Amino acid sequence: MMIELLSVPGFLVALGTPPEGAPSIWVQFLPFALILAIFYFIILLPMKRRQQKVEAFQTGLKVGDRVVTTGGLYGSIAKLNDQTVSLQVAEKVRIEVARSAIAGLQGQEPVVPESGKA
Repeated sequence: MMIELLSVPGFLVALGTPPEGAPSIWVQFLPFALILAIFYFIILLPMKRRQQKVEAFQTGLKVGDRVVTTGGLYGSIAKLNDQTVSLQVAEKVRIEVARSAIAGLQGQEPVVPESGKA
């Protein structure tokens, strides 16, 4: 094995050539790449798809939809803004909530996942 000494002001670095029969750097990198791929396909990709579904639902809201909020309030949409929704929860009772607080339509499975569930 051949050892080269590299002298940098204040440092002395020894560079060695890999021994005969040692796996290449790409073979050593393969397990790390596989772990990253698994992480992406099992965790990141489903989260991205769920977020796109939630965004599509929230942009598709219209006046008159009967919805439920993440806080459990039921009402129908009286007015829509860019960031907020005015809900009529009872006769002559309107509240304004964030558009992101709308969890789903009444009688359907919630689109926005609850914070405690995966």
